[in-house]
This record gives sequence, C-alpha cells and structure tokens, in this order.
Amino acid sequence: MVDHAPAARPATSTDVARLAGVSQATVSYVLNDAPGVKISEETRERVRRAAEELGYAPHASARVLRKGTSDIVLLPLPPFQIGGLFLSWLNDVGERLRQHGHTVVLYGDTRSKGVAAAREWAQWRPAAVIVEAHRLTRAAVRQLYAAGTATVIAIGAEPSPLVPTLLVDDYGVGATAADHLLDRGRTRLAAVVPAEPGLDAWGERRLAGVARAAAARGLEARRVDLPFDEDAAAALAASWAAGADRPDGVFGYNDDYAALLLAALGDAGIDVPGQIAVVGADDQPVARLVRPRLTSVRVTGRLDDDAVAARLHEMIVSRDRDPATVLPVNDFAIAQRDSG
Repeated sequence: MVDHAPAARPATSTDVARLAGVSQATVSYVLNDAPGVKISEETRERVRRAAEELGYAPHASARVLRKGTSDIVLLPLPPFQIGGLFLSWLNDVGERLRQHGHTVVLYGDTRSKGVAAAREWAQWRPAAVIVEAHRLTRAAVRQLYAAGTATVIAIGAEPSPLVPTLLVDDYGVGATAADHLLDRGRTRLAAVVPAEPGLDAWGERRLAGVARAAAARGLEARRVDLPFDEDAAAALAASWAAGADRPDGVFGYNDDYAALLLAALGDAGIDVPGQIAVVGADDQPVARLVRPRLTSVRVTGRLDDDAVAARLHEMIVSRDRDPATVLPVNDFAIAQRDSG
C-alpha cells in the first residue's frame, strides 16, 4: 500500500529556538557562528542538539538575502572531461575552503561565456567565481561584481588583463616533455593536439612549448591533431607503421591521449620506446596502469592545498580584484617510467 500522507514540513529556526528554549536570534548566532557574540557553551550545545534532533538545515536562499552573497565558490565546468588529478586537487582545496566557511560548487555550464554566462552564475550570488580566462569579458566581470561577487579568478596560461589569475603554464608542460625526449636522443618530435573543442587551445599551448624546446636545439616539432577515438588513433599508428613521416618521440598532450596512442602503437606493432618514445602529462593513475608504463610530466611547484585555500579565502575577504594578482603553477618534473 502506498503511503500518500503529506511529508512533514522542514524544521525551521523557530522550531529549533522553541525546543532549545532560546530566542530565534540566538539560534542564528550559534548556527552561523557569528563573531563577537557572547553565548555560553552550554547554550550553544543546547541549540546544536535541538537542530540535530529536528534535522534542521539553514536555508541557503534566506542566508543569501541576509548577507547579499553566499559562501559559494562557483567553478563552471570546462568543456572537457576533468581528470582524476584535478578532481583530487579540487576536493582537497574544497575541503580546506570549507574550513574557511566556503563551499566549492561545480556548475554544469561548459559552453556559455561573456555577459550571458555571468548572468547565469550571478544567480547563485557566489562569493567567488573561478573560470577559464577565455570565458570572461570586461562586461561579464562587471556583471558579477555588480551582483555582489567578491572576486573573479581566471584560469589560464597567461595573466588575465581583467581579473586575478590562477596561472597554469601549459607552455612549460610541453617544454618539459620535449626536453626529456631530446635529452634521450630523440630528434623527430611530434606533439598531439586534441581535436575536441575546448581542449584544442590547451593542446596548442603545449605544442608551442614543445616547439620552443625543439627550436632551441635547431630542430622542429610536428603537430598531430587527434580526436579521443580508437579508430583515429589506429589510423595514425598504421600510417606511422608504414613509415609515413614517423616521429621517434611523441608528447601525447596528457596521460589519457598518450595512453590511447600507446594502445594504438602496440596494436600496429610499433615498439615503444624502441621505435617511438611516448610522454604524457599530469601523472594520472592511468600512467602506471598501461603497458609500457607511461612516462609523464608532473607538477612539482604547485601551491599546496592549504596555501591555495588560504590565499583564495584572503582574496574573497579582501575583495581582491587586481589583475596583477597571480597564483602560479609553473614547476614541472618528469615521472620516468617505461614508455620513453
């Protein structure tokens, strides 16, 4: 028999106050950990017990109306799959931001940019927005600041002229991979540029880093456009097996594309690293699972999670909007394995 009885209404702060025997204001002070308010520990504990017993959860919208902004750090999703390394880092930073009173929210908007995007993001009244630099315009930034956003932080390979930047040096990633291959005597370099929209720009920057390192030694690097597709990888490997302009060292853009290429090269009978050395990037778990195990570029100089969270919190509190503010991610090393 289906129970059609109406669900009990959610508990309110008034219910908590009544059960705890305190005022509604005291409930608000305790549950929002309001600074500068003297409330005994016994009263605080009584309020917390009442809230737990009633299953009370503060209403986010109401809190936004009171404060004019939320505690949300909004991160619109990029238009490509997020790797495990980034998710792990984001989880760690998010946990530390939570200790500062913020909540990281991944927003399922991968394409919009400019003012239209800013209007969508502003509906959440975020304390901060962290987003790819190319999705921001001057008008979009003005829109977010007008809605009460404390700071907007761009993610990019170069400092944004509009807002502070979390600087990710894709050129350095490519150059590190190329130097590794060149140091091992590889002279015919190629670099994979993903064919997927959104990833191609990141791939082009990493290609530029490979080309720069090769040019410093009087060599050239070839661009290889590759979708994340087994048939496309197999066709590329087959052409190299037939001797068509075959490189002897390949930077696979990241570990996912490098692993795709490793499988295709193996199926085509090409020896790795004997005939072609392959290097990935990001040092994801897949690098240790494929055979041969994948050599990969890993980040060594990234600001640690505590430092990033503390700096972001400081920027939100101080409403840091200065484009000169840069949080760099720019030191790399090679995780040496079997593929090259």
